[in-house]
Amino acid sequence: MTHERASWQEPTGTRLDRWFARVVNTPAKLRWYNWGLPVVVTLIAAVARLWALGDPHALVFDETFYVKDAWTIMHKGWEAAWPANVDAQFADGDVDSYSNDPEFVAHPPFGKWMIAVGLAVFGAQNTVGWRISTAVVGILAVVVLMVIAKMLFRSTLIATLAGFIMAVDGNAIVMSRVAILDNSVMFLALLAFLCVLLDRSWRERRLAAWIAAREAAGLRIGWGPWLWWRPWLIVAGILLGLDAGVKWTGFYFLAFFAVYVVLVDVLGRRRSGIRLWPEGGVVKGGIVTFVLMVPLAFATYIATWSGWLLNRGGYYRDWVQTTPGVKWTGGLSWVPNWAQNLWHYQAEMYGYSINLHTPHPYQSNPLTWLLQLRPTSMYYVGTKYGVDGCTAPGGCSSAITDLGNPIIWWAGTAAVIYLIYRLIRYRDWRYGLILAGLAAGYLPWLLYTGRTIFTFYSIAFAPYLYLALAAVFALIVGKATDDTYRRTRGLSLLAVFVVVIAAVSVFFYPIWTGMQIPFWYWQIHMWLPNVTTGIGTLGWI
Repeated sequence: MTHERASWQEPTGTRLDRWFARVVNTPAKLRWYNWGLPVVVTLIAAVARLWALGDPHALVFDETFYVKDAWTIMHKGWEAAWPANVDAQFADGDVDSYSNDPEFVAHPPFGKWMIAVGLAVFGAQNTVGWRISTAVVGILAVVVLMVIAKMLFRSTLIATLAGFIMAVDGNAIVMSRVAILDNSVMFLALLAFLCVLLDRSWRERRLAAWIAAREAAGLRIGWGPWLWWRPWLIVAGILLGLDAGVKWTGFYFLAFFAVYVVLVDVLGRRRSGIRLWPEGGVVKGGIVTFVLMVPLAFATYIATWSGWLLNRGGYYRDWVQTTPGVKWTGGLSWVPNWAQNLWHYQAEMYGYSINLHTPHPYQSNPLTWLLQLRPTSMYYVGTKYGVDGCTAPGGCSSAITDLGNPIIWWAGTAAVIYLIYRLIRYRDWRYGLILAGLAAGYLPWLLYTGRTIFTFYSIAFAPYLYLALAAVFALIVGKATDDTYRRTRGLSLLAVFVVVIAAVSVFFYPIWTGMQIPFWYWQIHMWLPNVTTGIGTLGWI
């Protein structure tokens, strides 16, 4: 069932494989299979993210910053300040009480421009408008993940599994239903990951053709157009510049992916018989990758500040002009004022971010993220019996808790560990690429364990954990030509896993989406004693 090949008529493998061969016995039916399963998964993802998207009708968690910033950036080109305690007023429809004073912000503008698209379509008075951009990004991420998995494993079944895991995971669902920045960080990095994967295929084809042509002509292989013309790396550079324009963590993905490309190029040229030096050296490969990706990424990042650059009034926009004695002198005196102002803003943003140590009840150590031991409570409202539609005698709860499906994350953590072993022993490039994506989104946070950070940042590397889990199931399920016992066992285990994670997600879905539920039902989700609040012990939040 994992081999979509021309010989579908051959009744080999398990009874399920033979049934599949009889049912999918024409090219047309095979096309329906290859498209049908991904479409179903996409619909599941869409329903999970769009259902009652406008609830709750309140600014949730950091929406208080990003929705209001997106609204003002849409009107002014930069983030304007708001009066204190204006969230309820904003939710009630008074969306124009911002001032003409600029607001200092901790993150670049592009993610807020993405949120502003939804505001432009639906208006700021509609809570769907706040969140629709993030929801669409979350749905598209499921599609992109399936495309990546199909390219890696050549299996519709495994690609569909990867997409289904993301479609029903709580971390991915919650981060697609609140208008904050991290889902966009994840999506743009995932698109860049796809470009790196496409570049690998492009490079291998171009390199093989170049070697064959040069050898046929009796010429030295040397450098060639195959080395410099790498369109997918160029696209990846642009995407990672946009990613950094959402949050600076996009630069981590740029660094990790660039290093990965250099290493893969060197190993690929060595396998092709090209000497490591000078034709295939790290220096030459590094130069090419740097030129194709890094300058373009930084230029794209600066372009995300266009609204601030082209409109006067933004924070620090006229810092040099209005602050005596700060203008650069000497060898840097030629730098234009706008560039000096932008540089100063970046330095202040960095200083704010690196020194953010204000305690928060839901901050977490990144060492706990893979096991989702310290999820983030983004919203909680307790309602008494008979109030606001609560019909439960013990009262009701409405919660949005960024908690990944525990089965997915615990199994995914085990899968990551196993892939590390498989990479060391078998040197499979697919596992290296998956682990590179996960490392880019996760490892840098281990440098900031003393900073105020949260588990929901894990959405940036969550797709690679899903891919790791899919990779392990590809090994478990095997091929249609494998022995019947292994094949039956693998497919049965996959079926059980799908049913279990679906059931767990249905169980947790109400506390991911702010649904009003009986208090007792909310309480049975609290498994691990952690935080005590005025309403009792919140086990998992």
